[in-house]
Amino acid sequence: MAFACTIPAVPTVQQDDDAIRITRWDFAPGAVTGWHRHDWPYFVVMLTDGILRVHNGTDVIDNPLKVGQSYGRKEGITHDVMNGSPHPIAFVEIEIKKPEAL
Repeated sequence: MAFACTIPAVPTVQQDDDAIRITRWDFAPGAVTGWHRHDWPYFVVMLTDGILRVHNGTDVIDNPLKVGQSYGRKEGITHDVMNGSPHPIAFVEIEIKKPEAL
């Protein structure tokens, strides 16, 4: 189900505690996260303009996003994400493990 690619996106965990995990993701052109599932609700904030190409197991959808743009998703999402841009992109992902602890 995942994209066929040998270029991994690079995650840098900036904070990981009982309540929250914050990860910066850096993608070379064509880089992918690999097939994964989100066990917690999460938010993404773009650090660059770019196209997030998302494979959900059946469909591939290009999502053009601008620097500073953000979105959120519920837990349970399973997908693979690719940089569909011709240039490097980056975003910060914020996963909420325990909302009541914030």
